Amino acid sequence: MAENISAKYMSLRSVLIIWFIVFSIVPLTLVSWYSLLKFQSAIESEQLQRLKANGREIEVVLADYYNQLISNRNFFGKNPQFTYNLSVNDAIALKDISTEWLGNNSASSVAIYSREGKLLSSAVKNHIDGVQSINSSGNGKIILNERYLSHLYDKSDLGVINIIDTNYELILFSKIVSNTAKILGYVEQKIFLKKEFLIKIKDKLKFELILLDDVKNVASSTISIENKSIISKNLNFEGMFDVKSKNTTYGFILYPILWDKSLINLAIGTSKKETQSFLSSVNVAFLGVIGLVILFLSVTILISTSLLLRPINELIDGLRAFEKTDSLVQLSVKNKTEIGLLTATFNQMSYKIFQARNDLKKKVKELEKANTNLKDAQTKLVHSAKMTSLGQLVAGVAHELNNPIGFIYSNTTHLKEYSEKLFKIIEEIEKNPAQSEKIKDDYEFAYIKKDLPLLIKSCQDGAQRTRDIVIGLRNFSRLEESQLKEIDLQEAIETTLDLLQGEIKNRIKINRQYETIPQIFCYASQINQVLMNLLSNAVHAINGNGQIWIATTVLKASASEPGKVQISIQDSGVGMSADVIDKIYEPFFTTKDVGQGTGLGLSISYGIIQNHGGDIQVKSEKGIGTEFIVTIPLVQKKKPSSQFEA
Repeated sequence: MAENISAKYMSLRSVLIIWFIVFSIVPLTLVSWYSLLKFQSAIESEQLQRLKANGREIEVVLADYYNQLISNRNFFGKNPQFTYNLSVNDAIALKDISTEWLGNNSASSVAIYSREGKLLSSAVKNHIDGVQSINSSGNGKIILNERYLSHLYDKSDLGVINIIDTNYELILFSKIVSNTAKILGYVEQKIFLKKEFLIKIKDKLKFELILLDDVKNVASSTISIENKSIISKNLNFEGMFDVKSKNTTYGFILYPILWDKSLINLAIGTSKKETQSFLSSVNVAFLGVIGLVILFLSVTILISTSLLLRPINELIDGLRAFEKTDSLVQLSVKNKTEIGLLTATFNQMSYKIFQARNDLKKKVKELEKANTNLKDAQTKLVHSAKMTSLGQLVAGVAHELNNPIGFIYSNTTHLKEYSEKLFKIIEEIEKNPAQSEKIKDDYEFAYIKKDLPLLIKSCQDGAQRTRDIVIGLRNFSRLEESQLKEIDLQEAIETTLDLLQGEIKNRIKINRQYETIPQIFCYASQINQVLMNLLSNAVHAINGNGQIWIATTVLKASASEPGKVQISIQDSGVGMSADVIDKIYEPFFTTKDVGQGTGLGLSISYGIIQNHGGDIQVKSEKGIGTEFIVTIPLVQKKKPSSQFEA
């Protein structure tokens, strides 16, 4: 039947060729756009690297300035005449030294302060009159900032930046000390970064400069910028940003430079006029070629779609109708190409799906009913297993509580006897004080005095043990914690061990190897149920005396896996054979005697760990012991199922 239908239809080769041309438009556009983008990016990258290189040159210049100021401080700091005049606060002598200081270095001004921070002398370079010296005679009118003095107490130098109007002041405060490390005074050196400095750098390196103040407004610039805050909008941009000046666009980068611990906010840029003109020409050429190709392909698409899209749309409408209705959908075959063959095949498929859908509905109803019954049975079985475990736990806790309570009760008899004797001693001594020593000996006062604190201490220990057991039981159950939360895994392990103490003590040694691990995000009661099951199984697997090893560690996170914690519980018990290991997670499978276990503990534990996104593995050897290794994610990717909270 299929061969007869196939013979009536023509080849779709010509149609496939047309579709190939249609799909060429998008790749061509993307390739052209990507080429333009990469070309523009390459030009901007070259400009960016060139500006960064220029920035490094300026950084070297300013570093040389800083080192020169340090050299000045070292030179004069070793001058005996200078240190002597500074130690005696000789302002007149220091006047000549401050003038000499500015003689042959890059500093624009120098100021000398006493050890108390009072200005003694200062000098300023003037490009017209040369060096001008000012002698304050230590009158105390100008005092060094207390914050600077505090910093220089521990440090030799402090570099700061001061911005006045459009000028940057690079300041270096230095401490002058004697040979015995005694502070003699302080020196302040300044370098003025005026607009002339920027122009000088521009003429040398052929690029534009902008200095920004503390609030990121323009302080000084080699180009004319009317809006002084225009750059602040781009300060978080890591690449180049545009600044317009007199109808010319400049590309700038931010290049902050350190002056000691302070930042010089510098922007370096260059004109983008030539680059924009070149890119504009390239864009026009690319767009012209793309336009011609798209025009040709568009005409081809219009012709081909009139022949092909009509039957395809009919087929699509039929598919949509098939999705919206449960009734049988059939389409008329009008096309003599492969599309017509597809329509005929669709009609056959539609009929088969219609029949299969009706059969499937019947099966779904049957499965839903069976699934409901299965969930009810599972809930009852899980609840039964938890009740069995709870009964065993309560029996052990009751036995453990009986010992301290019985001990306290037995001590109360002696406490009552001692209290009665003490009251009699008090009464008889009040009647006959002279016979107090004899009365004490008659009633064994010395023995009571020695034994009574021991009895009280024993009662306190028993009460504390009872309290610890009750708190441990409450922490284990965590009935109030029905939501996901962070828990301390090692604390949960110790709580479980406390509850099993009645079966552990005097026969099983617990070996702990805990690493420092973070808290995990989980259902606390479910994780406690897993720990109780594994530790209880380990205890029951040991006949007589033995050992249990418990270890926790953190597994490092990777790109594909989140951080996890790993718990290892190993016992020296009877172990399991390979056949038993293959079945331990099966519901109702147990190696215990009838009435000793339900066979659901490990099955439920496995489900809890899987629902938390973790894993549980077992290693065992007959006659040697068993080790369970549990891995739990620190953070849950999805909310674990609560089906185990029966």
